[in-house]
Amino acid sequence: MEYSNFIEKIISDFIPFQKEFNKEYKIDDFENWYYRQATEILTLSTGDDEINFKYIPVGSFSSKSNTWMWAWENSHSIEENKLATLKVKKFGNQVKFKELTDGQFESDKYIGWELTAMTNHVLGGIGGYRVQSEDHLEKYFLIVEPIDNELAKKLNDQIIDCDEHESGRVAFICQHLNKKTKTGFEEAFPTWKGMELGEDDDFQAWCNECEKVRLKEDGWTDKAMEFLGGKVVCENCYFEIKEFNFGT
Repeated sequence: MEYSNFIEKIISDFIPFQKEFNKEYKIDDFENWYYRQATEILTLSTGDDEINFKYIPVGSFSSKSNTWMWAWENSHSIEENKLATLKVKKFGNQVKFKELTDGQFESDKYIGWELTAMTNHVLGGIGGYRVQSEDHLEKYFLIVEPIDNELAKKLNDQIIDCDEHESGRVAFICQHLNKKTKTGFEEAFPTWKGMELGEDDDFQAWCNECEKVRLKEDGWTDKAMEFLGGKVVCENCYFEIKEFNFGT
């Protein structure tokens, strides 16, 4: 079986499928797009009009180097469900198509939609979407399902942008905790990286001196909170600080 013949059939099946997706959700009417890797939510908007989708990253095409990279090959992506595309790679091994098994390879500008159609064929979705960045990079998504705007906002509000780690879940620490000076590390409850949090739970930590003030004040009084002087960091920074202070 030739790849060119197979992908031609996949694309012919995908085109009407994609047209129906565009028609149902009026995708082309939205002026702005925004996606967040940590929540895997794509937001399309025009003014106050907004729609949100859960997505699976398919891969990216660089028009500067004319190369395609599968999402499962991209070490800079923090999207957990990029691993779903390994099913496409497994399928590629079965049919012996190198386009589905090579993590990165030279290609043309049409490859993105071809492999989005292929990913839809293997994984199933409701449509595809492409975003274009200023650095000549096109990123392709398989859209999985629409998500309620309020839920999308709630999930996105639990995420903070970070200069070091791009983004991550919100964590609260005292003003004294950092990655340069060991100050001790106290937590509201035992935590580990990647753990699921309850609806009303947050990562919270403070230093030894804050703990002394808290105990002296018999709780988080106004005086104790003033000494705490809390700040917000991402989950990754939180656990790096925890590891740095471990055993102190």
